[in-house]
Amino acid sequence: MRCGGAPLFATGRYTIMRPTDSNFLWLHQQLVDAYGMPPAKADQDPLETLMNTILSQNTSDVNRDKAYRGLKSRFPSWDAVKSAPLVELAEAIRPGGLANQKSRRMQNILQWLEREFGSLNLDWICERDPDEMIKLFTAVKGIGVKTIAIVLCFACGQDVFPVDTHVHRVSKRLGLVPEKATPEKTFRLLHPLVPAGLSQSLHLNMIRHGRQTCKARKPLCEECGLLEKCDYGPRFLEGTG
Repeated sequence: MRCGGAPLFATGRYTIMRPTDSNFLWLHQQLVDAYGMPPAKADQDPLETLMNTILSQNTSDVNRDKAYRGLKSRFPSWDAVKSAPLVELAEAIRPGGLANQKSRRMQNILQWLEREFGSLNLDWICERDPDEMIKLFTAVKGIGVKTIAIVLCFACGQDVFPVDTHVHRVSKRLGLVPEKATPEKTFRLLHPLVPAGLSQSLHLNMIRHGRQTCKARKPLCEECGLLEKCDYGPRFLEGTG
C-alpha cells in the first residue's frame, strides 16, 4: 500500500485523520490498492439478510453459516420459523451460539413484522428513506444499528455505512472517531460523512484490513500502509499504545 498526502491535523504528538471527503477517498484508495475493489452486493432478500445478521451476532462467519443452514433445513418458511416451538428453533441454530437468545429475538421480530406490516415480506424497506428505517427498526429489541445498516447496505444497495467490530477498531485507531466512541457512536459520526458510493466497498475493505493487518491483539503496524495517518500505530510501535 502506498501513502498519500491528504490534509492532516495534529492531536498531541501524533498526526491523525479528519473524517473529510479527501481523507475518506485516500483511505478508500489505499484499501483498494491493498485488497482490490470488492464486488458490489445488492441482490439479497431483505428479510433473509436481517435474520442472517441476527444469527451472525457474537459468532464467526463459519458458525453463522452452519446455523443458517440448520435453520433452512428444519423450517420451510419464515412463517414456520415464527410459529415454531422455541426449543426446536434454538436447536436448529445452536451452532451459531446464543441459540436461546437468538431464537427468541428472531420470533419476536417476525411477529412484530407481521403485526405491524401485515406480512413477512420486507422488500418495501428498500424504497423508504434509510434514516427513517434505521430509526424504525432500532426501536425493536434485538435489532441494533449495525444489523439494520447491513440490511440497507447489502440487501437494498443503500448508501449506508455499517460499523462492525473491525470497522469500529480501525476507525478508532486511525482517529476518525474518539477513542471512547461506541460502535453506535462511530456509525452516527461516520455514516453521514462517507462520500457517496463508497459505503459498501469501504466497509468490506476495512473489515478485511481489520482481520489481516489491524488486528485486535497483535496489529501488524509495521506493515500497514495507513501508518502515516494513524493515531494508534506510532504509539504501538513505540510500546506506548
